[in-house]
Amino acid sequence: MSVGHTGVTNPAPPEPVIVCSTPQDECGVRDVLDRLGDTWSVYVIVELASGIRRFNELQRSIPGTISQRMLTLTLRRLERDGLVHRTEYPTVPARVEYGLTELGHSLTHLVRALADWSIENRPAIAAARRAWDDADGAAPPRP
Repeated sequence: MSVGHTGVTNPAPPEPVIVCSTPQDECGVRDVLDRLGDTWSVYVIVELASGIRRFNELQRSIPGTISQRMLTLTLRRLERDGLVHRTEYPTVPARVEYGLTELGHSLTHLVRALADWSIENRPAIAAARRAWDDADGAAPPRP
């Protein structure tokens, strides 16, 4: 053993998942997480992954109760981000259809992986929550 060697080797720290030049720029991750972390965007992307939908058809297909206003805002945000395209046909009444752009389709495998992970790990997460609640003595407040 060399002088000063303790016989314990510290492993190299793990590679960071996200590498940004400054903490302020966040590599654009905040923008993506804000969009995909909202309540409705992932549902809209999942529904549009299977094909073009009209507004009312899309609204009916989304689990839960999404208001017309919230669906409109969600679609506009996704369109602004280049994930959804809107096609309006000059008919009376106007017919509008929504679909994923190429960029939106490139996101679907990630959304599917997240959904699959969630389904696969739901029992483990529920067990961890029960164990934490039992150890802490009280469940956290519901939002």
